[in-house]
Amino acid sequence: GKIAVKRRAERGTRACMRLREQAIVPGNIYGHKQETVPVQMTAADLLQQLKEGHRVLDVDLDGQHETAIIREVQWDTFGKHLMHVDLLRVDPNEKLTVEVKVELKGTAPGAMGGGILDHEMRTVLIECLAIQIPDSIPVKIGSLEVGQSIHVRELEMPPNCRCLSHADDVVVQVLAKGAQPVLPATEGPAQ
Repeated sequence: GKIAVKRRAERGTRACMRLREQAIVPGNIYGHKQETVPVQMTAADLLQQLKEGHRVLDVDLDGQHETAIIREVQWDTFGKHLMHVDLLRVDPNEKLTVEVKVELKGTAPGAMGGGILDHEMRTVLIECLAIQIPDSIPVKIGSLEVGQSIHVRELEMPPNCRCLSHADDVVVQVLAKGAQPVLPATEGPAQ
């Protein structure tokens, strides 16, 4: 994703509040043994990048291009408004260790047939090039029956990505449904 950012002239809480009122998000770009630059960007631009799942951005800072990853995004208490963003400069050819979310694809027949789908691992740890960080790792569950599971070692990794999570850990499984819980007498039909 591409995003244009400007240097932030004013610092401090009040200045940041003024920016947010204009739908502009304050942030910092740092890393790679270079100075930390306070920056600002439009909330709309940043939201678009987040919505499309981009983690690696081509940042245009006053005409200078840098590659950065979205390191941390702060939202307001209601999760509606962007308050602040940290961008970490990266070398496109550098390997990084990052957590990537696991995305279940399809429907497990075992879960349809009365089993319980248990999504154990929400993220996996992977190592890959900064510019090749996948948005998510897809897990096809279309053939999972009751009692079956998919382990980390069975995940399909994108090219040039290595999974660092434990190979034997269960990512997702279909559990057999236990016996029906016995209703307490008070809730049962009147005797």
